[in-house]
Amino acid sequence: LLDQLELQQREISGDSYPYGLQLMLSALPSAMHRHDPAAALDIEPVLKRLRSEIGEPNFVSKLVYDKLLNNQHRVILSLEPDSHLAEQMREQEQARLAEIQSSLTQVEKQAIVDTAKALEERQNQSDDPEVLPTITLDDVPAAIEAPKFVETKQEQRRLRFYPTGTNGLVYMQAFVRLPELSADSIGLLPLHNRLLTELGLGDSDYLSTQDRQSAVCGGIHAFSSFKGAADDVFNLSGYAGLSCKGLAHKADALQALMQDTLQDVRFDELPRIKDIVAQSRARAERSVSGNGHGLAMQIAAQGYSPAAAIAHHSNGIAGIRHLKSIDESLKDSAALNDFAGSLAALHAQLVSPSDVLLVAEQQHENLLESLMTRWDKSNTLSASRLSSKLQQSQSTRELWVANTQVNFCAIAYPTVPPTHRDAAALTVLAGVLRNGFLHTAIREKGGAYGGGASHDSANGIFRFYSYRDPRLGETLDDFRASIAWLLNTDIDDRLVTEAILGVIGSLDKPASPAGTAKEHFRHALFGFTDDMRAAFRSQVLSTTKADLLAVAERYLSQDDFSIGIVTHAGESERYTALAEQNDIRIVNL
Repeated sequence: LLDQLELQQREISGDSYPYGLQLMLSALPSAMHRHDPAAALDIEPVLKRLRSEIGEPNFVSKLVYDKLLNNQHRVILSLEPDSHLAEQMREQEQARLAEIQSSLTQVEKQAIVDTAKALEERQNQSDDPEVLPTITLDDVPAAIEAPKFVETKQEQRRLRFYPTGTNGLVYMQAFVRLPELSADSIGLLPLHNRLLTELGLGDSDYLSTQDRQSAVCGGIHAFSSFKGAADDVFNLSGYAGLSCKGLAHKADALQALMQDTLQDVRFDELPRIKDIVAQSRARAERSVSGNGHGLAMQIAAQGYSPAAAIAHHSNGIAGIRHLKSIDESLKDSAALNDFAGSLAALHAQLVSPSDVLLVAEQQHENLLESLMTRWDKSNTLSASRLSSKLQQSQSTRELWVANTQVNFCAIAYPTVPPTHRDAAALTVLAGVLRNGFLHTAIREKGGAYGGGASHDSANGIFRFYSYRDPRLGETLDDFRASIAWLLNTDIDDRLVTEAILGVIGSLDKPASPAGTAKEHFRHALFGFTDDMRAAFRSQVLSTTKADLLAVAERYLSQDDFSIGIVTHAGESERYTALAEQNDIRIVNL
């Protein structure tokens, strides 16, 4: 437990928000209570004292008695779920609105009309940007330095070490280049990844393995990733990965844990497998309302690249339906046995890493040699490569009915791969449409929680989306109207500059040292070089208004686009009419 505490305190994060801000917030309570804020950040003396005190036999039990059992400053709070709460709240709201409406005088009704008109006028006004501090393109550095690394090769296997500040931690990742897999096997990958670190290893059951994981590392998880080539989104490649982190003095144990996880995982713990699948299903079903806009974009994008199709069918809403089907089937013991066998057969193809990553401080470079020695004994690499049946863009229009209370709408257009000269302008265009038209039309006037546009350059897809939207067809019309607005309006240069700065901000966003290294390595896996990224960044900075008009006309003016909608049964009358008008297929989750 003390090792886990030390790891949590030592880790330099910052991939979600700046590490300096995290440190400031950590020190703030001490400063507010008149303690030394620097002492809250200097963890070495505290860890040293704890390691001494924890040797006392009654140290933990004394803390439990003093701080918990004998502490009278406590509250017992019991919560009971109510499955009818949402319905009751809606009924109460409708009743309250009806009561208000029935009591309104003519003067009050006219006041509401006048207020709505004033609001619309205010929404159509242009704010004065000069009242805000201004960042210009001159403030943007011309280039960003890529992280340094040391690389060595072991036959077909690549090992790369990034020396960087990790504050006493090491990060390791092993990547297996995916061989040719069937559609069923690719569909199993998300559950395989979820189960890989939740099952026993060798002769150890999953409980013993969890104890080993807690003693050795601060987290171990599996994942998979698919992308097209930098110059061709239909040239698909994919990797399965295993990632872990831990204290530097436990690096050898970390390596052993990773290797055992890949090579000795056991898929015979059937009750555990069934439980994890059920948990995954529950989590996936709960995620629909929170990530409905992402699911809608995946629906719309599925026909435009192999990686987008896999995302929809594995991790998207089609993947959720597949997960539900698997969970239902596992009630049968024979099906559970067959499922475990399928997982084992899939995993047998994923035991030998093609690429290994090490991120640590410079003095731990010697770990690279031990990694080479350890993986040198692993199986030979697969000679086959992943391919895809999808070889050209196919428009799709689907509306999925799920357990949500609002709508999520998206449309998508096929565009170009990352290294194409138009990719940068399309990425900037998304920001112009979002800031100049979509925010006002979809959120302020349309009532959605959010909406906008983005260019997925990795898959060559331009996407429009809305989040928690009360509308359906009207939002689709607004997506298209934003393109007409751009082509028929002399847009302010300020909008272009703001969009460029937004893209550069996302490209140059500060991350943790380890996060920067891991991202750099993942780009390298899929063939995205530093020169390619630098060229894209330079093209973003040089994007002009004429470039935006050209790419909008070239890629977004056609009528052949895809539609993705996530909605609920309460909208059946509206979505049925919309589906008939726009040739949209209705699918039930």
